[in-house]
Amino acid sequence: MAGHRLAGHRLADHRLADHGLAGHGAVIWAFSMSWLTSPLAIVIILSLVIGLLMVVLFGYTSDQKAIGIAKDQLKAHLLAVRLYRDQIPVVMGSYGKILRGTGRYLKLAFKPLLYVIVPITLLMVQIDRYLGQTPIPVNAPFLLTVHVGGQMTGNDTLNNVALELPPEIAMTAPAVHVPSENQIVWRLAGSKDGKYEVKITGAGKSVEKAVCLGSGLPRISTVRLRGQFWERMFSSAEPALPENSPIESISVNYPDRDIDVAGYGMNWIWLFFILSMVAGFIFKEVLGIQI
Repeated sequence: MAGHRLAGHRLADHRLADHGLAGHGAVIWAFSMSWLTSPLAIVIILSLVIGLLMVVLFGYTSDQKAIGIAKDQLKAHLLAVRLYRDQIPVVMGSYGKILRGTGRYLKLAFKPLLYVIVPITLLMVQIDRYLGQTPIPVNAPFLLTVHVGGQMTGNDTLNNVALELPPEIAMTAPAVHVPSENQIVWRLAGSKDGKYEVKITGAGKSVEKAVCLGSGLPRISTVRLRGQFWERMFSSAEPALPENSPIESISVNYPDRDIDVAGYGMNWIWLFFILSMVAGFIFKEVLGIQI
């Protein structure tokens, strides 16, 4: 009888241990997933991937043999300057060859660099929609600024511009009119996480602007613009305002996102630039690609 009881206790202990290990594993898995979806992890992974793609793309679009010869010639001329520094004519001739060699190298590298820089610049613009700013914290005040143009100018016409808010967003102060800038500024605050649309009406025409509240990594657009194609491409993630609308722009002052690196807050672009350059130099050595 005692033996059965002892066996039962051991079985119960094993089951508790299994549950403990399962719970510990679940905690580790949850922590890993939360870290992998953090801004820091995303920037590190993107930097490694893009660093590799930059090197591979440069290697495929460049004349590797010609670049190697140009670099070897530059090294030889630099060595000549060091070896014959007491012979002025030789040094001056080497400097001239260094300048010509540098121009030849830049000519060989210019076109491949365009193939690399243009798509990466466009990609960074899109990534900045997610990592450049944070959503507005719940109950934190923020400013909504409307710039009026076209035929609507002056304080009287600004008075005719109306703001319509969803139930989750409230006005915390009266609107401030700035006639000299044709602007109206509202101070608002949200009470619940989510993405909402605020409606602005002027001259009988209504337009909307998205507002993101809470946390996480939503796609954020700080401004919505009328026309201004190139500025919209780099600064706005929303469709253009209608051309017949009197409103030229609607902006929200989202907080900038800082990524914590060893206790120091850093903009994601600087971190991405540093890490992708380091990754690129490592991959170029591993793959034997001349840059």
